[in-house]
Amino acid sequence: MINRLGQVMLYVNDQDQSKEFWTKVIGFQVISEVKNEQGMSWIEMAPTNESETSIILHDKETVAKMSPDLHLGTPSLMFFTENLEALHNKLSQSHITVGEIVTMPTGKVFNFADYEGNYFAVMEK
Repeated sequence: MINRLGQVMLYVNDQDQSKEFWTKVIGFQVISEVKNEQGMSWIEMAPTNESETSIILHDKETVAKMSPDLHLGTPSLMFFTENLEALHNKLSQSHITVGEIVTMPTGKVFNFADYEGNYFAVMEK
């Protein structure tokens, strides 16, 4: 039986630029960086070292060559924060594309885009 989500694969065009976005702008920590003999490299990151789920940044072009039938689209991710307004202000001041804060039945939420134009959502919990 599956008991938790371990990793989310995020296929990107520029791993270094994506790493910079997730660490310097969003505040994630790098858990590990791997480069193997087959030319694969990936960067694992998460909000903290203790997070149960991490994001793995894979080079989209390399993965496409190795697995041409694999869907390389961006997953729809919902992150949680304890202070939505502060995060919204921080991202706006960092010149990140952010949507307006919207109140949903489940709470306040907004979306934001990374440097490659991939959109993600964040909700106050």
